[in-house]
Amino acid sequence: MSVCEELAVEGLIPKKDWSELQKQVRALVKRGGVDPKKVDQHEAVTRHDVIAFTTAVAEEIGPISRYIHFGLTSSDVVDTALSLMAQEAGTLLKQDIEKLLKALKGLAEKYKEVPAIGRSHGIFAEPTSFGLKFLGWHAEWERNLIRLERALEGLRFGKLSGAVGVNPHWGPEFEERVLKRLELQRETVSTQVVPRDRHAEFFCTLAVLGSSMERMAIELRHLQRSEVAEVMEGFKKGQKGSSAMPHKRNPISSENLTGCARLLRSYAQAALENVALWHERDISHSSVERVIFPDATLILDYALHRMTQVLDQLVVRSDQVSKNLKTAGKTVFSGHYLLELVKAGATREQAYSWVQECALASFEKETDFVELIASHQEISKFLPEQKIRKLGSIQHQLRHVNEIYTRALGAKRKS
Repeated sequence: MSVCEELAVEGLIPKKDWSELQKQVRALVKRGGVDPKKVDQHEAVTRHDVIAFTTAVAEEIGPISRYIHFGLTSSDVVDTALSLMAQEAGTLLKQDIEKLLKALKGLAEKYKEVPAIGRSHGIFAEPTSFGLKFLGWHAEWERNLIRLERALEGLRFGKLSGAVGVNPHWGPEFEERVLKRLELQRETVSTQVVPRDRHAEFFCTLAVLGSSMERMAIELRHLQRSEVAEVMEGFKKGQKGSSAMPHKRNPISSENLTGCARLLRSYAQAALENVALWHERDISHSSVERVIFPDATLILDYALHRMTQVLDQLVVRSDQVSKNLKTAGKTVFSGHYLLELVKAGATREQAYSWVQECALASFEKETDFVELIASHQEISKFLPEQKIRKLGSIQHQLRHVNEIYTRALGAKRKS
């Protein structure tokens, strides 16, 4: 009807006809719209979805329907409508992300002061703040929200330029005015369709969001392993973990979300292959988009809801976090000694050798690493005992965490 409104403004639909058309359409909407079964019946004959729809409309409102679909090709309607649907879906997804961000921020603040052992390559690395895990994810989803907004703006385009994009029935200015009514921009240069690079960018963005989801899911799965046991997913009364092993409490939600990420990446591949169409258009993209648009947006909506639920119900075993940190021992501070020795005048090779010697002795003899550093003849020549003990403390290791939080949560989101 937006096209018809502009046709009426231009005088291409006489006032009397425009009044009648509005009356008939309002009545049709009040009756519940066109019966989908009638559309199906026509499509079974015409094998064309848009013609089937316009025919069903004509049967409902009579001869005045001649102005509906005036000057348009099917993709003018379908592609423009697809852009509108993408915006609606995007609004819901953005709301989902905001809820996820709230959950992440809450956990980041709650566990900010909880020291934990960090891991690289799956091996004990250096101490970190347990809350930093959530703060890092929060920062990533701030970026993801911007990515989604940017991709949605890239899809905020429609076209009413006809069968091959040359505006044969009205000019670009008319097209632009109609699309403005729909809060869409005019595609700069279209063919029979809106170019599919726009849609591919949207799906690639959803794939990135899926991978961010998987990053969280993988970490949560690792932290739930029996030998780590730092967190547990919520477990409701009556829930069962295994049909064969009653003791099991499996990370099923995190595993489920890993699978969702795989699907989202596969949809990006399909969308990328839709970019190259024959000449001004073929229909090879259509069947793909009928599947991937609803599926990808629904799966991401589901995944965001489920991850937020996981985070809201997450059990963090602070005692086990502390136990694992203690198990790691004080060798995890080795990097501090290496750099301080270099600063004090030792060569890097000397410093590395001395610190490594103490670390290996600590493992073999089960002796306190800091005590070995303090009693090492060469190291003591460069570092006083007071500094040695300071460097081997959690307080020194995590002294900049507050500033990291201030910078991360104090910064305004930038598009």
